[in-house]
Amino acid sequence: MQRRRFLIGAIAGLTVSANATDLFAAALAGPALPNLPAGVTDDRVLVVINLQGGNDGLNTVVPHGIPNYYRYRPTLGIAPHDVLTLDATIGLNPALAPLKTMYDRGQVAIVQGAGYPNPDHSHFRSTEIWQTAEPEHYVGTGWVGRYLDEAALPQANLFNAVALAPVLPAVMVGRRVDVPAIAALRGYGLSSDGNATQRAAFASLLRDDRVPFASPYLGTVATIEDHAQRGSEELPKLIAGYAAQATYPATPLGRSLALAAQIVGSRLGTRVIYVQHGSFDTHAAQKPTQDRLLRELAEAVKAFYDDLAAHGEDKRVLAMTFSEFGRRVAENGSRGTDHGEAAPMFVIGGGVKGGIYGTHPSLDRLDNGDATFTTDFRSVYGTIVERWFQRPTSGILAGSFPPLPLLA
Repeated sequence: MQRRRFLIGAIAGLTVSANATDLFAAALAGPALPNLPAGVTDDRVLVVINLQGGNDGLNTVVPHGIPNYYRYRPTLGIAPHDVLTLDATIGLNPALAPLKTMYDRGQVAIVQGAGYPNPDHSHFRSTEIWQTAEPEHYVGTGWVGRYLDEAALPQANLFNAVALAPVLPAVMVGRRVDVPAIAALRGYGLSSDGNATQRAAFASLLRDDRVPFASPYLGTVATIEDHAQRGSEELPKLIAGYAAQATYPATPLGRSLALAAQIVGSRLGTRVIYVQHGSFDTHAAQKPTQDRLLRELAEAVKAFYDDLAAHGEDKRVLAMTFSEFGRRVAENGSRGTDHGEAAPMFVIGGGVKGGIYGTHPSLDRLDNGDATFTTDFRSVYGTIVERWFQRPTSGILAGSFPPLPLLA
């Protein structure tokens, strides 16, 4: 464990990660960053959207043309006349109407049957696998974190990536690049019981010879608290010049993507932004929960891209969804679905060649009740690394995976 990450856990009530304190403190010490740092020649951005809990793929991209779908889901199956038809076999859940509008514009690619060999049905392990891109081994870094390490991004760029989440997700963990975790702009900072005067007194005490014990870490502790406080005060100023040109839904994902648009439009050199949405763990009464969450996803993504387009930024921002697994093909006795395997991914944005990619998993030949994956999810990751970020996958993905022609 890095020393500064250990120290941050020792300060009661401090809600800013050490990564964030170091990053924003350095930002304050340097000049303003109205444009990309010197040396950056490509300013493409990836937004990673985690559909937490295991989203049911069969009721997201609906196989209305496959009779077995309705046989396995007599109450959960979405009626053919309600499906937003894409072709004779599949269509979108009606809750995804805003996303269907984007699909019709060529802005959405649907990758069918994404998964990996020997899938794990545990939330914890499968989430780790999707975020680290390592199904066979336990590793300490995420695939985005490894991209950030390998991309040779300018060290002067203090905003290479941002996680809009309460804690830093595994996908963003690297060895050399620090990523801040910010749950929301409002409330980002210190949440200790003491007021500003007490915090100042604490910092002064740590620098004073009267401390009743000696430690080489006391100065670092004081610096962390000071930087966290000043960083939280200055962060809103760095993105204050951005004015949204779309109405975002008043949902957690809507607020996260509104902040993501501010970060993108402020041109801080950010390459990857992580957001999360859910939970999609729909073991019972699935339909109202999933329909609400899918509607929130579609409305927030549509507002995000409408906003970016109004600023001329939509062509340089790619979004990708993932979930730790799909659900079982057959509905259960509680009108829900249990942990399954293959599910679709969406790749969205101005750089996409919209359409349907891959083969829909067979519903005639199930693997112990599960649909078997037809596209390795690492093909999507590799396509983004190679075609979007123009980087080799060596050092980022273990193995070679065929790219998909889903990017212009």
